Amino acid sequence: MAEQAEALERPKVEAVERILGVPFKILDDGFVRVIDYLGSDASIVQAARVSYGRGTKQLSEDRGLVRYLLRHRHTTPFEMCEIKFHLRVPMDCWRQWIRHRMANVNEYSTRYSIAIDAAQQTAPGQWRLQATGNRQGSAGFLDETHGAELSRKETALQEQARALYNECLAAGVAREQARKELPLATYTEAYWKTDLHNLLHFLQLRMAGPAQEEIRAYAVTIGEKIVSQWCPLVWEAFLDYNFHALYLSRLEVAIIQALASGQNGEARRRAESFGWLERDGKKGLKRNRERAEVEEKLRLLKLKIPWK
Repeated sequence: MAEQAEALERPKVEAVERILGVPFKILDDGFVRVIDYLGSDASIVQAARVSYGRGTKQLSEDRGLVRYLLRHRHTTPFEMCEIKFHLRVPMDCWRQWIRHRMANVNEYSTRYSIAIDAAQQTAPGQWRLQATGNRQGSAGFLDETHGAELSRKETALQEQARALYNECLAAGVAREQARKELPLATYTEAYWKTDLHNLLHFLQLRMAGPAQEEIRAYAVTIGEKIVSQWCPLVWEAFLDYNFHALYLSRLEVAIIQALASGQNGEARRRAESFGWLERDGKKGLKRNRERAEVEEKLRLLKLKIPWK
């Protein structure tokens, strides 16, 4: 019967209520802000217990359950929380963002509206060099003198592209065609709604060091300034068990077991059997990405690399 229904209140997180609609500035003209949210740490606990009653559990027990769920990858309860962001982001960065498909998206239409008159610009000292060990990454910076010249040319190119775009519109060219003259540095805006489980996956990848610096700036802001306030128990567990955790494969465990037993020679033999130590004539060991990742983990654990 309707009159017997339990009266419910929508979960509210005061820390998030205070930042609703508040833009967090990112890059030179980008931002992210929370438009709406659903659920909290308590919603995850409630979903996990199903019959959870308010006030029947202590905060310490809630924290333990949240940490257990994340530690053991019981992800369904985290899908009970959702959040909607309003973003302003450069188009090249948005291309990476939209690859995370587990979200509801509505982007600013440059077929219907005139493109946003803003483009990301690079400061003279911020031109990154191509990484030698990672074909899609960067490492180090171009000298600032050369960078200043590139920044000047970048500004001129963006102004010229915008002028051509405006000229096309003034001549009556359709917006859907004129927009192709705009550079990828042009800002776009979107509403992006996702659940907490998929948001954590996004943050795991995009907050990491190898992620492109521009999208990492957005991810760090979302994580440290928004998720940490929205679901602090989840954020703490995420940092402990996901972001700052170390994943070990079966092969890596075999190497570490040998090292822990003082069997450096055996560790090397195992690495050879895994195909990690193939040689390239007099040049030494062939480039091997898996071996490089293992070496980084061994350094982090302060263990000897047995083949060096």
